[in-house]
Amino acid sequence: MNILIIKMSAIGDVIHTLPALNALREHFPDAHVTWLVEEAASDIVKSHQALDRILISKRQQWIKGLLGPQCLQNIKGAIRFVRELRDTTYDIVIDFQGLMKSAAMVGLCRAKQKIGYGMTREFSYIVLNGRIPPFDMDKHAVFRYLNLVKHLGVEAHDIRFDIPLGEQERSRVRSMLRQNGWDNQSVLAINPVAKWDSKLWDGDNFSRLADRVVSELGCVVVLTGSEEDKKEIAKIISRMHNPCIDFSGRTDLRHLAALYEMSKCLVSTDTGPMHLSAAVGTPVVALFGPTAPWRTGPFGEGHEIIRSDLSCSPCFKKKCDSVECMKLISVEQVFGAVARVLYFGRA
Repeated sequence: MNILIIKMSAIGDVIHTLPALNALREHFPDAHVTWLVEEAASDIVKSHQALDRILISKRQQWIKGLLGPQCLQNIKGAIRFVRELRDTTYDIVIDFQGLMKSAAMVGLCRAKQKIGYGMTREFSYIVLNGRIPPFDMDKHAVFRYLNLVKHLGVEAHDIRFDIPLGEQERSRVRSMLRQNGWDNQSVLAINPVAKWDSKLWDGDNFSRLADRVVSELGCVVVLTGSEEDKKEIAKIISRMHNPCIDFSGRTDLRHLAALYEMSKCLVSTDTGPMHLSAAVGTPVVALFGPTAPWRTGPFGEGHEIIRSDLSCSPCFKKKCDSVECMKLISVEQVFGAVARVLYFGRA
């Protein structure tokens, strides 16, 4: 049996689909399972023990490069990808994404059965021949994806992510920490930036929080983020009185997972790294404003959710004139949650 999973992005959504992958592998131990994913999230599934093959879409690169000097090269890359997508006839294709970009992939591939949720956004269900009734959106995304495979007779006996981590990544992270003065002290990671402006907590608050964690809890603070986040993280560090370690732009997803795995706790806005920390078993103090933690919060036990509980929250807006829901979260609240997590330990 050949099975194709389509979950292209984003980081958190790909992580939330991993328990469904593990359930599929347990139910179909001899199946050949392929995952189609976009390049930005591909490290999460590369070398995963439940997968046989990965198809990596460079969709954003191809689109941006259509009018550039590498136009021909990008066109050739897209054509090669489509050929790879169509070189196998799949018995089952599962569209976990439910968007037009995934529908295009479902339409292009050769498959006997194409399943996914009906009545999705962007009318992506039009390419499906197996439409599953809509799932309660107020339940966590992990359960939403497990419900899809349940319609194939697949039950999840336990919920596992199994982020593919090896000693190479762990050793590299330990080396990076030591190069920055770490001497086996407890590590607390902070991931302060998010894609949505409405999810952001004030940088001064992160500076004050990090200083208190160093002074009062004796932890080494490591700030994480992408290359694009470096400027904002530099501002946070510049306003601190205590030393910390800046890992922004220095880790891929595997090494970031290794860092979180060895950390006592992660403090994060609602973004992909938050889910990565939860998936490797490290508790998260998660700051929520415009989004709903019961839908997409850190999965599992032992996490602390901080939110102001305004009547307008969650609004799911990427931009907001007041961002009152995030402004009302105090440093004292977050520090208290961190202290509780460190005191009680992992779940």
